[in-house]
Amino acid sequence: MEAIKTVSLTKIYGSNVGVENLNLEVFSGETFGFLGPNGSGKTTTVRLLNCIIRPTSGRAKVGGYDILSESEKVKRITGLLPETPGIYERLTAHEFLEFIGSLYDVPQPILKRRINDLLDFFELGDRGDELLEGFSKGMKQKVLLASALIHDPEIVFLDEPTSGLDPVSSRMVKDLIKMLSSETNKTFFICTHILPLAEEVCERIGIIDRGQLKEVGSPEELKEKYGAKNLEEVFLQVTGKNVTKDMIEWV
Repeated sequence: MEAIKTVSLTKIYGSNVGVENLNLEVFSGETFGFLGPNGSGKTTTVRLLNCIIRPTSGRAKVGGYDILSESEKVKRITGLLPETPGIYERLTAHEFLEFIGSLYDVPQPILKRRINDLLDFFELGDRGDELLEGFSKGMKQKVLLASALIHDPEIVFLDEPTSGLDPVSSRMVKDLIKMLSSETNKTFFICTHILPLAEEVCERIGIIDRGQLKEVGSPEELKEKYGAKNLEEVFLQVTGKNVTKDMIEWV
């Protein structure tokens, strides 16, 4: 069953192409990686699929709901961690999650239990009453991941989930994503230009460049198709770009 299906999805910004004729299927329960250099259309795609912006043309369904005519239903079943999320640092972790949960009308008894469960899962159970301004970047990213899950969405979008994190925090977030994807039936749509993250975590991968989808397949399928040892080599061949430092995870 398809969790996400797009048909000729296109977004034009004036004279610039955000996404052009995107035809993509993501299956329920899979962890899908969306790769591409900065400015390739990854974030535009996520914003379209989360009904934040409207397409210029084309259509898409998320969880079976149309992004144009059923946008409120789409938002109810999706969780989003944007690349540059906002966080209210004068709130405690518990207060922040309670606020986000209330936006989704999660009933209070359920919300309280979910907050406690998520804080425990992310190893923050003893930090729930502390202000977020005192949290490290990695700890804040844990809280933001929890906020994307607080309403128990079917489909979770993570846009550059390790952006701006140090190597230790990046590894921690990667391990958390692997754990979440293995222990839940949720669909994960992960945008990244960190190639080792995608290769380690994702079951299938799409490569987008200059707004156009270039390739889709499992890491092994793509490596075999291009005779490559790793996704870095695949990426280089598909996009014709040199692999730069921001595409390679810190060692």
